[in-house]
Amino acid sequence: MTNTNAKKAAFIRVGLYLIIVASITLTFYLLEPRYVTTSNITAVLRHLAATGLAALGLTFVVVLKKFDLSFPGVISFVAMTIGFGIAAGIDLYLAILIGLVVSVAFGLINGYAVSYLKLPDIVTTIAVGSIAGGAAFLFSGGPSLFRNFFTSGLLDINDGRWFGVNYSTYLLVAVYALSWFYLHRSRFGNSLYAVGYNEKSAFYSGVNVRKYVCIAYVICSTLMLFSALLVIAETGKSEPIAGNGFLMPAFASVFIGIAFFGKASVLATLAGTVLISMVLNGFTLINIPYYWSDGATSMLMLVGSILFSPDTRERVTGWVKARVRLVSHA
Repeated sequence: MTNTNAKKAAFIRVGLYLIIVASITLTFYLLEPRYVTTSNITAVLRHLAATGLAALGLTFVVVLKKFDLSFPGVISFVAMTIGFGIAAGIDLYLAILIGLVVSVAFGLINGYAVSYLKLPDIVTTIAVGSIAGGAAFLFSGGPSLFRNFFTSGLLDINDGRWFGVNYSTYLLVAVYALSWFYLHRSRFGNSLYAVGYNEKSAFYSGVNVRKYVCIAYVICSTLMLFSALLVIAETGKSEPIAGNGFLMPAFASVFIGIAFFGKASVLATLAGTVLISMVLNGFTLINIPYYWSDGATSMLMLVGSILFSPDTRERVTGWVKARVRLVSHA
């Protein structure tokens, strides 16, 4: 594909995405005018931060054409680790540091198992996630932790604002900006994409494939720390099931972004996250039961993948050309 054609395709993809965003906005506005109020937009931005950061971590692994299914369990375990520390009277920053060490440890386990031991990524991460999710119950035996939370300062991440925008939104923007630089403007990012495109070619080009795979999993788990912090700040407590609601929205955000923009990237994931959050927020406002959320998210991901797949575009293009020929010969 020439540079001109690539720019044209990108322009079309962005245009279609904006049309869909506008259509969703108009639909929910007609159903519930509160959808476009400043307070609701602020709420959407606040709620999408935790999912957006989880999806961003997943993006680094998906770039390698691999999967990480452990992150819901990791979020739960990290949330309970931090919550247990705060409840025990430990300084907030020390509790967060311990949570960081735990999240990095899970990433190292996943990365080492997949890259050095050559274990299947799906099986490995399901196992690690199940262990982490089960171990999260050991801190309290099941009940949530909330002692000392209101005096710790952690809730300010969700409640605090600067120029009318929640701190969680600034955190999202900062982490995305840093990730964009490393994934799209650095040697590390170029090497990561090279490994995802063809591991053998990357290896013969001098890229340490196993190291980059391991690092990607570590980054993924590390970013789950931020998701854990945000879900704690939003709910005001640490729950052993804190990460249970992240699996489908995070995956949908990544793969809807890929469907719209052609490949896994930071901006594609952000676009997917915004779309998913808009739909889920609209459902909440019009009182659609929460258990429809996963179904709607899955359907949106499936439809987006079908509509924007190369095969579908080729079939549609072929159909249009055939009709044009019939009309011209008529």
